[in-house]
Amino acid sequence: MDKVFKALADSSRRKLLDRLRIRNGQMLGELCEGLSMTRQAVTKHLHILQRANLVATRWRGREKLHYLNPLPIHEIAERWIKKFEHGRLQVLADLKKNLEGDTDG
Repeated sequence: MDKVFKALADSSRRKLLDRLRIRNGQMLGELCEGLSMTRQAVTKHLHILQRANLVATRWRGREKLHYLNPLPIHEIAERWIKKFEHGRLQVLADLKKNLEGDTDG
């Protein structure tokens, strides 16, 4: 679980996970589009995410596709969040979003 927390600590890696959450099964070039990172930096971030089991890859011919693996995040939620009342946490999360003006949740 330490590898998962360390991987999630970096905002660039969270951004890559968000991109895979929106559209799973992307190639490296697709993940690099519109980012202010080099291809090599994205590759390094993906490698860290793979070691944390947050990203899985599959070859389709010569294309290497990257997929989000939500299981480690689910395990964190089960261990660290589930014991708290979900309703209260949701109200606090909604309040935080409204106060910060975060609309892309």
